[in-house]
Amino acid sequence: MATPRSAPASCLLLLILLAVGSLAVSRGDDCCGYNVVSVAGSGSALSARLELAGETPALAELGPDVQRLSLTTRQPGDGHPFLSLETDTRLRVRITDADHPRWEVPQDIIPRPAPEDVYLDAPCSGNGASSSPPRTRVLSTVGSDLVFTIHASPFRFTVSRRSTGDVLFDTSPNLVFKDRYLELTSALPADRASLYGLGEQTKRTFRLRHNDTFTLWTADIVASNVDLNLYGSHPFYMDVRPPGTAHGVLLLNSNGMDVLYAGSYVTYKVIGGVLDFYFFAGPSPLAVVDQYTQLVGRPAPMPYWSFGFHQCRYGYENVADLKGVVAGYAKAKIPLEVMWTDIDYMNKFQDFTLNPANFSFAELRPFVDRLHQNGQKYVLILDPGISTDPTYGTFIRGMQQDIFLKRNGTNYLGKVFPGEVYFPDFMNPRAAEFWANEISLFRRTIPVDGLWIDMNEIANFINPEPMNALDDPPYRINSNGFHRPINNLTTPASAVHYGGVSEYDAHNLFGLLESRATNHALLRDTGRRPFVLSRSTFVGSGRYTAHWTGDNAAKWDDLRYSINTMLSFGLFGVPMIGADICGFGGVTTEELCGRWIQLGAFYPFARDHSAIDTVRREPYLWASVAASARKSLGLRYRLLPYIYTLMHEAHTTGAPIARPLFFSYPEDVTTYGVDRQFLLGRGVLVSPVLEQGATTVEAYFPAGRWFCLYDHSLAVDTRSGERVTLPALADTAYVHVAGGSILPLQQSAMTTAQARRTPFHLLVALAEDGTAAGDLFLDDGESPEMGGTRSEFSLVKFSCATWSDGMIRLRSQVVHNSYAPSRTLVISKVVIMGLQSTEPPRNFAVYVNGAEVQANRAVSTSYRSRGGLGAAHVGGQSLVVGEEFELKVAMSYLA
Repeated sequence: MATPRSAPASCLLLLILLAVGSLAVSRGDDCCGYNVVSVAGSGSALSARLELAGETPALAELGPDVQRLSLTTRQPGDGHPFLSLETDTRLRVRITDADHPRWEVPQDIIPRPAPEDVYLDAPCSGNGASSSPPRTRVLSTVGSDLVFTIHASPFRFTVSRRSTGDVLFDTSPNLVFKDRYLELTSALPADRASLYGLGEQTKRTFRLRHNDTFTLWTADIVASNVDLNLYGSHPFYMDVRPPGTAHGVLLLNSNGMDVLYAGSYVTYKVIGGVLDFYFFAGPSPLAVVDQYTQLVGRPAPMPYWSFGFHQCRYGYENVADLKGVVAGYAKAKIPLEVMWTDIDYMNKFQDFTLNPANFSFAELRPFVDRLHQNGQKYVLILDPGISTDPTYGTFIRGMQQDIFLKRNGTNYLGKVFPGEVYFPDFMNPRAAEFWANEISLFRRTIPVDGLWIDMNEIANFINPEPMNALDDPPYRINSNGFHRPINNLTTPASAVHYGGVSEYDAHNLFGLLESRATNHALLRDTGRRPFVLSRSTFVGSGRYTAHWTGDNAAKWDDLRYSINTMLSFGLFGVPMIGADICGFGGVTTEELCGRWIQLGAFYPFARDHSAIDTVRREPYLWASVAASARKSLGLRYRLLPYIYTLMHEAHTTGAPIARPLFFSYPEDVTTYGVDRQFLLGRGVLVSPVLEQGATTVEAYFPAGRWFCLYDHSLAVDTRSGERVTLPALADTAYVHVAGGSILPLQQSAMTTAQARRTPFHLLVALAEDGTAAGDLFLDDGESPEMGGTRSEFSLVKFSCATWSDGMIRLRSQVVHNSYAPSRTLVISKVVIMGLQSTEPPRNFAVYVNGAEVQANRAVSTSYRSRGGLGAAHVGGQSLVVGEEFELKVAMSYLA
């Protein structure tokens, strides 16, 4: 074991307390649990040996109990210089079989410090260990807010907050640990805890409801089904409690599980692996996601173009159909950035092929080249199943490299769209190389700009028959809501991956592994920032991929629920998230599609997509929907500099792009239940219409000033938060900006490339104290790094203050400036909202870097009053983005 290093003074204190006896009452389960028989620890790490207190007869059908367990708890990174910044707010508690190795998520999939067990094979005395646990022992590093307490007989543990005494995690003494069944329960304060996360499921509310079960087993289940396990596995939740403190809990385990949340407790029922918990101290929601993504990986930077609008459909008939869609957008003057094609382009539904009749190279390649000439992009779908057609080149190469998933000593044979298929085993290093070569070969034919990987739960059109005990575990998780066998419509649990890993253990990892292979393949082939969209995800998938909410339906409920899933994936470290606008399946309507484009225009990932044999739903097909698309997407494109700056924040801190209101207002408990609105970043509030025939919108505004982004009027000014009934707008959602914000904007255009060439505007929304602040991040939008040491970028911070004499001073601070175009890009207009006077000033003077700017044909000033406050417009400026400036606006109202 490595010798612990002395903790730096900046690290937080971590107290680990040990006490004999249980401080919690058993919940009456017929379960004996474990006793602590020996303990050792030093520095910031502790290890304990647990022994079974007695068999659990009520659970005998689930198999024998493991006799001896090893518990380690440590502050990950202590003694690891490369993790030295992560040591103060994260606690790891790992429980596993003391005598036999067990499956854990491999280090190469989620890199993390290896556990440092202190094995106690014989009782000893002295500083290292004791045959019976001492009454107390304190192990600490300086400054942590987390307290770990272990109780010896029966074994249980708590994690609490030192600053407040609040207990964050409080396990019962009824720990169950069998070979294929693990159970652990923690008490929760039902009246104070608000939980979010535990996905992937389509939920009716963002805040988790009491008496609900969350099954984590990736499956090809239609997302329009509520409360069922879907495409991803994310055993992570955030708990927010008054007066605004938050913490996070991750069970890092890839096996299938049920998580029961009853309000007063949460119970994990896991069918394998180990209990590997991570606790994130927060104390703010933003701090929790920062700490979480420090562990699982920061979100991948997305290319600038991916924030434009996307169009797809399963069922486009041919290249002429694609051309017609692009032309339809252009004629309607609706922005279109990316054209997509589903499996229709393939020959016999085989990856890396073209349908020779409808999507031939002779037609498709010139179409893609024209898209590129217009500044637009093209994305295609790939499914993991590789057809076993003996004449199919990809299959031949895969067989030569022996990269397919095995069962019973041979390649496992499944069935999906191409018919009989083999599935690449992405745990095999050769499979990633095979995948990269196939992508590179295909891109020589069709130079796609990104890849969409679907059906990677893995989806299978057959139900494999059981072959051994792994295919039918003693505990059946609640898959599909009726405890269906885990083999149904997927690859069998008894299949074997590279290295002898069972599908039983690795099932939930497939989407993550395929995302990683696809991301690396695109990066290697293009040298540019990859764009990958994956249906299946796991902890850490955000490092490689974007996600969409899957096969939703054209229903008003699905419109509403899309916000919940979007916000959940922000917590999971996957900020590039959206739903199929207008609904994938079913029959959409003009009204629903119109309302959906008004909401979807503000998803981080905005794509219209629909299923084969459904009514077409491109937004230009209805005049009213086209009008909504022009207005809503017009604002989205104006906001692109702000949204892209949020992408940089997400990449560096894990902060979601789309956020629940409590991220900015954690002290306001009313925000804990708001899931019909959301924030973009800290201060842009989106309040959509979500009901058929609605004439009003019920919106909640936290304390402060809120200005309308469309007309700059003051909409709400509240000191304590206020619910407001607003008249439903016909062509857009309500979009407000919070006082205290500065938004960088550009002009709308048909593509992001065109929009990026327009001058910047700054929209300054003054808080009640007359201040505001904001950021702008700029780079080329496609370099692999975003804000890294090897990338060229500019980061500018803006601040605004109102002096006692009423003069307003706007300043820029250039934090970094290696992106050359920032030296020529200019800010041509500044709008300052929230001025106290509703009357135009008698005198209006503007100073740039101390020199007064005289009004002329180029330079313009105006003053407008809307909603009880004034707004000053200063146009005709040429403030260079990459150079620091100070702009002063002086106004006098006396004659």
